[in-house]
Amino acid sequence: MRAEEIIRMISQAEKKTSARVFIQGNLKEIDWDGLDFMGTETFGLLTGDYQKIVFLLERFSDSIDKVDIQVQARNSALPLADLTKYEARIEPGAIIRDMVEIGKGAVIMMGAVINIGSVIGEGTMIDMNAVLGGRAMIGRNCHIGAGAVVAGVIEPPSAQPVVIEDNVLVGANAVILEGVRVKKGSVVAAGAIVTKDVPEYSVVAGSPAKVIKEVDAKTSDKTQIVKDLRNL
Repeated sequence: MRAEEIIRMISQAEKKTSARVFIQGNLKEIDWDGLDFMGTETFGLLTGDYQKIVFLLERFSDSIDKVDIQVQARNSALPLADLTKYEARIEPGAIIRDMVEIGKGAVIMMGAVINIGSVIGEGTMIDMNAVLGGRAMIGRNCHIGAGAVVAGVIEPPSAQPVVIEDNVLVGANAVILEGVRVKKGSVVAAGAIVTKDVPEYSVVAGSPAKVIKEVDAKTSDKTQIVKDLRNL
C-alpha cells in the first residue's frame, strides 16, 4: 500500500471509542438501543460505542446496581484484522491491524504487533513481541526474532518501507531502520541496528550493523527454518 492511501483512510475514517461493560441489576426492561448485549435479566455484557453506553447507563441508572467499564480503544481509526481470512498460525495476544497480508503457513507468535500495510511472506515466522511497522515487507521463509523492530514508514509518506527478502533471519531485539533492504539469505545478528542495505548471503552485526562474514554452512545450520513449525 502507498503511504498516501493509508493516510487518507485514517483521516477519513470514523473514529471510534469502543468499550465493553459488565452490568449487574434489574436489566429485564432495559432497551439497549442497538448495542450488543449478552446476558440474563440480572447480569450481562454490553459492547459498543463508549458515549452511547454511558448515555444508557445514566438513563437506566435506577435499574443498574454495578458496572465495570473497560475502554478498548480511544478514537481508533482502523479496526483489527479478521484473523479467519489467513491460512497461517496466529497465536493469542498478537495484534494485527486491518489491511495486512499474511502468507500461507506463516507463524505469528504471542505479543507480535503488525501495523497496516505490512506484507508477510509464506512460511515466515514473526516471533514474540516483534514489531512490524506500517508497510514493512517481509519475504518468504524468514524468521523475525523476538523483540525485533522493523521500522514503519507511514509518516513521512515519502519514506521508503523496509524490505526483507526471502530466507532472511533477523535476530532477537535487532532494529532495521526505514528504507533498508535486507537481501535474500542474509542473517542479522541479535541486537544489531541496521541502517543501510545488507548484501545477500551476508551476516551483519553491531550498531550500526556491518558485514562480518558471508553465510557459510555452519551459519546456515544454525539458522535453518523448521518446516514442521509451519504445518497447519
